[in-house]
Order: sequence, then structure tokens, then C-alpha cells
Amino acid sequence: MLSRIPFEIPAALLEKARTGAPVPTAIAGAAGALALESAQRAADLGLIEPVLVGDPGEIQAIAKAQGWDVSKIRIVPAKDESHAAQTAVALARGHEVAAIMKGQVHTDTLMRAVVNRDAGLRTDRRISHLFHMSAPGRAGAICITDAAVNVAPDVATRLHIVNNAVALLHALGQAEPRVAVLSATESQLDAMPSSLHAAEIAQRAAKGEVRGALVEGPLALDVAISPEAAAVKKIDGPVAGQADILVVPSIEAGNALFKAMVYYMSATAAGLVLGARVPITLTSRADPPEARLAAIALAAIAAAQAD
Repeated sequence: MLSRIPFEIPAALLEKARTGAPVPTAIAGAAGALALESAQRAADLGLIEPVLVGDPGEIQAIAKAQGWDVSKIRIVPAKDESHAAQTAVALARGHEVAAIMKGQVHTDTLMRAVVNRDAGLRTDRRISHLFHMSAPGRAGAICITDAAVNVAPDVATRLHIVNNAVALLHALGQAEPRVAVLSATESQLDAMPSSLHAAEIAQRAAKGEVRGALVEGPLALDVAISPEAAAVKKIDGPVAGQADILVVPSIEAGNALFKAMVYYMSATAAGLVLGARVPITLTSRADPPEARLAAIALAAIAAAQAD
């Protein structure tokens, strides 16, 4: 880590997530120490009612070693990670759980089960990913989308990405989130396709393809998040300098941006898959415990709002 500031779980996120009943959540691939530790912490905080999917013997052995009594917790057998992913998705399709948490399974394995046309969790929206970013000592949070699922989304896909993000912020209590569609300039330049795409997204949003949000683009990152930069560059508008959501032009841009915030600022990156029938947390072995718990809290809020 480049920053030595300890990670923090956003207090407001935890508080909001704990206002409702624990959310039934399938842990896909629960036979892993990190997965069970995260599930236990979330259950102890009253965020989730875990359903552990995986090898029962391994789950019980790991839980015992960690001092967690799972005798009263539902365990659903799965023979391997592919089966665990499919089982977790089936539980969500059957309304037995309202959220899914990635455990000891590969992301592509879980997402393959999620997007399966016959047995998955598709809706009329394109599935996307969002990072809810919060940094120690800084008020509020900013969301980055899409940095993990859609590689080079076209305009239509990015409108889905915007709507998914806006719906989540509505669930978090923001009635009219500010959305900045990023490029490297505020001008529309033929040589920079992302600027043209951003302008089209903003225009289509203004015509009603995005509701309950303020959408502007193209905006460079500094103008999107810094009131001072917006003032110096004389960029007016309700989004400039105060964006809640940053819509990146490609997965590379989003990946670099969120990781820079994590490693330089100790920002907590709570990652969530949106646009499916239920919210899905995608955690990594490299994630700190704070990010895992924040993602679970975010999923609990999204799931409760969908009820």
C-alpha cells in the first residue's frame, strides 16, 4: 500500500443497512476462510441471514476453526465452484435469497451463471458493476462505474450503466444524483470518441432515457469532482465540481481510477453488480475486510429497496 491510513467502513452505509431486517444472502462458494469470515461479520452485525453454499464438511470444519457455530445456519451442498455458482443463482431465482455474495469461486464462474439466458438472473437492463468509494476523513462518497464488467461499452450500454447506478443511489437516499460522463475534455472532438459518446449520453438522458438524475458530459475528471477546477475553467452546470457518479469510458479507465483511490487514499471500494434480479457482491482476496463488509452493506440496502 502507498497510503498508510487505515481503511474504514463507511458509518452511514452500515447505519442505513442495519435499519431493516437481515437480508437472506447466498454465499457462493462458502468453503473458504475469507468468505466465512466476511459472512460471519455481516451476520453478527445483523446485515445478512447467510445461506452457505458449498461442501458442507469443509464449511463446518473452517467455521469451527474460526469459532463460528453454523449448526443453525442453512448449508446448501455444492460439489464444485461451478455448481456453487449455479446453486446460488437458483436460490435467487427461487426467491429464497435476496442477494448473492461471491465466496471461494472465480468471478467469471459466478458471472457465467448469473448471465445464463435460461437459468440466470438477467433483467431488461444490461448487467454492470459499481464501486462505492469512500475515503477516511472525507465526507460523502463517490461512485465509479463500470470498472469490472463491461469492457468497452457503447452508448446504449452506458445508458444502462447510468440507470443502474442512479437506482442504487436512489436506494441510498439521494433523490437526484449528479452523474458525470467522463472523457478527457469538455469539448466534443472527433479525434476523441469518448467525448462524442458522453455528449450523446447526456443528450439522451435529458430526453428522458435517465430519470431522477442530473447527467452531464463530456466532463474531465477534475471538472467533475473539483468546484475549483470547474470555476477556473468556467464550466457551469449542476454536475460540474460535485458529481456523485463517475461514468468512465472504458474498464481500463475505471480500473485505474478506483485502484488509485484505494492505494493512494486508502479509499474503501465497495463493489456491487447491478442490473440483475438481485445485487451481487464481488469480493477479491486482495480486498481488505472493510471493503468486503461495506460491499455487503451496500447489497443489503439495494436488496431491501427492491422488496
